[in-house]
Amino acid sequence: MTQHPSTVTVQQSFPDPRPTTNPYIVMLRDHLATTPGVAVRTFSWRRAILGHYDVFHAHWPEILVSGASKPKRAVRQLLTLVLLAKLAVTRTPIVRTLHNLHRPSGISRIEHALLGLFERRTAFVIVLNEQTVPPEGVGSAVIPHGHYRDWYARHPQREAVEGRLSYFGLIRRYKGVDGLLRAFSALPGGDRSLRVAGRPSSEALAADLRSLAADDDRIDLSLEFLSDAELVDVARQGELVVLPYREMHNSGGALAALSVDRPVLVPANAVNERLAAEVGQGWVVQYDGDLDASDLERALDAVRDPSRGPSPDLSARDWDLAGQLHLAAYRAALGHGRPEAPGAPVRRVGDRAI
Repeated sequence: MTQHPSTVTVQQSFPDPRPTTNPYIVMLRDHLATTPGVAVRTFSWRRAILGHYDVFHAHWPEILVSGASKPKRAVRQLLTLVLLAKLAVTRTPIVRTLHNLHRPSGISRIEHALLGLFERRTAFVIVLNEQTVPPEGVGSAVIPHGHYRDWYARHPQREAVEGRLSYFGLIRRYKGVDGLLRAFSALPGGDRSLRVAGRPSSEALAADLRSLAADDDRIDLSLEFLSDAELVDVARQGELVVLPYREMHNSGGALAALSVDRPVLVPANAVNERLAAEVGQGWVVQYDGDLDASDLERALDAVRDPSRGPSPDLSARDWDLAGQLHLAAYRAALGHGRPEAPGAPVRRVGDRAI
C-alpha cells in the first residue's frame, strides 16, 4: 500500500505481541494501525537500527537495556548505544510514554547511564494523567490510558458473588496484597470471601501470602498467571475489586476492573480522586493510610448504594480518540506545531505551548 506523503511512520519499542503481552500495548498498536496518517511498526533490533521511520516511540526503555543473562544484557546495551547513535545522526525524535514516575530499582550503573541518554534524547513525552509532571524543557501532552471494554467483552461476564472481594494481576511487594490479606482476616462474617489471583514476583512473596491465608478458609489464593478469560472471571465475581497498592499512579488494574463494570477500592491520592470524578459516583472508593477491615466494610456498603449507575463512564478513554491524540503528539515531536487532534490537551512547557 502506498503511503500518503504526510503519513508519520512510527517505530514502537515493543515487539509483535504475544499471548502474555499487556493488552494496552496490543490495543495501542491496533488502533494506531487504523488511524489515518500513522504507519506503525513493532520492534526488532534490525527494524529499529536499519529501518527508516519518522519517530521512535519508547514505552519502557529499561526493557531494551536489560536481559536474563549477562551476555544477553551486554548485547542489548551495545545495541541500545547503536540505536541512540542512529537516532541522533538521523535526527529522529524520541517520543516516550511515561508509564512510571521513576526508573526501576536495583538496576546497574550502566543501565542508569543508558536510560539517562534515552531521557536526554527524548523530544516529547506522553503522560497518562494530569498529575504526572513532565521533564522540564520537553514538549508533552496528556493522553489518558484507554479502557479495556472491547478487549474483555468477548469473555463470559458472570454475576458477582455477594460479599466477595477480588484482587487480580501480577503480585509485587508494592502492591500491598499482604496488607489486603491481613485486613480481610480481621473482617468478620462467614458470608464474606476474598479471591486473590495472579503470579507473585518471587517464591518468597508467594510463601508469605500462603502463610497469611492459611488460617482463614474464606480466602482463595490462585498464585499463577491469569489468562484474559480468568482475569475477567476473577474481577466479575467480586462485588468489589481491591487494589491496595502502596504506590499508585497509573493503574491499568483499576481500568480493567471498571471496564468489566466492577467498582474498585484504591488508595486516596490526586490521580484516583480525578478518576472517581471522571467515571461517576460509587465506582471508585478510596481509603487513607494502611488498609484495614473498616475500609473494606465501608467500601462494600458504598458500592451497594442504589444510586450508583449500571456502568462507569469511560468515554474519555476511547481508543479512536487516543489514536488521533498520539498522531498529534508525533507531529508535534517532528516540529509540525501543537497537537490539533479533536480534544487534544495543550500543556505549556517553558514559554511555548504544545
